[in-house]
Amino acid sequence: MSRREQARTDAAVQRGDAGVDGLPTEEERRDEAEVEKDKAREQLLRGRTYLGRELLTWLLWRSESTEPVIELDGAGVTVVFVGRLTLRGIAGDVTELVARGALAPYSAQVRRALDAGLLVHQARVRIEHAERVYETTLDAEFLDVRAAKLPELLTEEEDDRLLERLELAERLSAIVDALSGAFLDVRTSRAWRKRVATLKAWMREGEKT
Repeated sequence: MSRREQARTDAAVQRGDAGVDGLPTEEERRDEAEVEKDKAREQLLRGRTYLGRELLTWLLWRSESTEPVIELDGAGVTVVFVGRLTLRGIAGDVTELVARGALAPYSAQVRRALDAGLLVHQARVRIEHAERVYETTLDAEFLDVRAAKLPELLTEEEDDRLLERLELAERLSAIVDALSGAFLDVRTSRAWRKRVATLKAWMREGEKT
């Protein structure tokens, strides 16, 4: 080995890029797919992303009956998944699936993907509460309201319309918070295991179609 090659090897060892034998460390020898999978797992488990995916998956299941998911201020909150739906997971041959179409969220294909281990990561939902209809995109990573479509404004004056829009936006955020709270109540209860069994049975209904 030339002096230059030796110097490169020594520098790599000092940086941790190579072992004392001069060979690449285990991280570099690993398959790129495995490295990416580990990165995805770390991102998924960090923060509330995984919990957010569970919430959206639970909400999809609850919404199919078209019955109110929760009661808020004396009025029911109904949720319908519309249009594009993104599913993500951290293992298996498929780690992301995007479903498009008016009925795609409730399709047998989506149920099979959920049963295989994917969870809802992003979805477009229509929310109805107290005779007002909202539409927004929910993302599991932050559970924030995106690209919201608010109910038709009732006021005519420009200043009043601005205030009404702000009030409606705050109301939509409050509804999403209430839905999240309802899920957390279930998620932290002793009945969660039974709910999981019910969810799995619902997912496997897709195998019959």
